[in-house]
Amino acid sequence: MHAWLCENPVGVDALNWKELPTPTPGPGQVLIQIQAASLNFPDLLIVQNKYQMKPELPFVPGSEYAGNVQAVGEGVKHIQVGQSVACLSGTGGFGTHTLAPAKLCMPLPAGFPATDGAAFIMTYATSHHALVDRAALKAGETVLVLGAAGGVGTAAIQIAKAMGAKVIAAASSDEKCALCKSLGADATINYSTENLREALKTLTEGKGPDVVYDPVGGDLAEPAFRSIAWRGRYLVVGFAGGPIPSLPLNLPLLKGASLVGVFWGDFARREPQANAAMMSELAQWYGQGKIKPVLDRTLPMRELKAAYALMGSRSVKGKLVMVN
Repeated sequence: MHAWLCENPVGVDALNWKELPTPTPGPGQVLIQIQAASLNFPDLLIVQNKYQMKPELPFVPGSEYAGNVQAVGEGVKHIQVGQSVACLSGTGGFGTHTLAPAKLCMPLPAGFPATDGAAFIMTYATSHHALVDRAALKAGETVLVLGAAGGVGTAAIQIAKAMGAKVIAAASSDEKCALCKSLGADATINYSTENLREALKTLTEGKGPDVVYDPVGGDLAEPAFRSIAWRGRYLVVGFAGGPIPSLPLNLPLLKGASLVGVFWGDFARREPQANAAMMSELAQWYGQGKIKPVLDRTLPMRELKAAYALMGSRSVKGKLVMVN
């Protein structure tokens, strides 16, 4: 097998494409021949030693991937050799093969391609957990999605629309806003050229959004929170914009609003039955055509460094997927 190996987490340039022994699965593990792996923001942080999870060196990055099961370890009952699966295990995806915990593998039904499977779990699970579980979104409410043209943003648009909400998508260019419209967004805001607060005031007739979905952080957080509706819920999803914002705590008080943390990974670990039910619903929605990953492009696995550069340029719409 071959894989991108991180031996020194000082950045993307230190990754090397190396030949490694093909491993044998141990108890509870499966060996997956990787067909596709998506690039997520944590995949950049982890090779820079900036992510909360710090794997033992050396490691193969690539948190999310899909492929065919080649072998199963002792005790694995629900997955068979030859089955197509998707997995989000945190590492191991940027190669030709990997060992994965069987409990983290999602069997893919017929007609679910590996490229979609590799771009499915992290974005849709995060967005469903955020909007359904944490925000208790109701039909007819208004959702503001920041960073709406990215991976989690495009998933959030689709899930909010599937739940009957009105969606205002905010993105950094007219092209990205057009993509959001094509996914079902009711309105868009280009925050590079428009004032976010003024645009929200106009679009909501002064009421403000009921839910703010924020995977960006940075300078957008405070104006978005200042615009939130009475009893609004502000979802803290991530900080792709870089700086972690500091919000004045009088703002939740004045709006009767909630500041709600979203940590899907720990939800899945602490509440596995609830997570499994959620993933089952998402798979059904995919089959019904309600949701589908937005793929910016696919690139050969050997071009991983070029994919990282594209992600860093903020030009990606949806997800980048590496293929073998």
